[in-house]
This record gives sequence, C-alpha cells and structure tokens, in this order.
Amino acid sequence: MMEIIFYILLSLLLVVALFIVVTNNLLNVVIISSVFSTLLVIIFVILQAPDVALAEAVIAAGLTTAFFVIAINKTEEFE
Repeated sequence: MMEIIFYILLSLLLVVALFIVVTNNLLNVVIISSVFSTLLVIIFVILQAPDVALAEAVIAAGLTTAFFVIAINKTEEFE
C-alpha cells in the first residue's frame, strides 16, 4: 500500500514539474514550486529521512518562496 502512495506522489511530482516548465506567470511558478517542495517533503518523510524533510520544508518551501515572492513584487513596481 505504501508503494502505491509513493508512486502516486512521484507521478504528482512529475506533473507539478511539468507545470513549472510550462507556466508563463512568474508568481504562479513560485507557488507551483512551493507545491513541488511540499511534495518532496512528503516523499522524504515516507523514505524515513526526517532531517532532510525538515531542511527542505524550511529552506525550499518557506524561505525561498518568500524571497521570490518579495523579489517579484519589488520588480513589478518598476515596470
């Protein structure tokens, strides 16, 4: 049963990565990449790597997303 969930998560990861490549709006790319990072956190927990999952959650899903959103909002003011 756990293998089925694992393969479903991997296929979702592939679909989300495809959406990141196809999407044109930068803010949508940042939000979708945050979803990608969240799926990675779930996969790392399933693979019993909680330390890697915690680092991924804090750095990729949290800080990087926040920095990119702030940078996009700052640069759109000058356009």
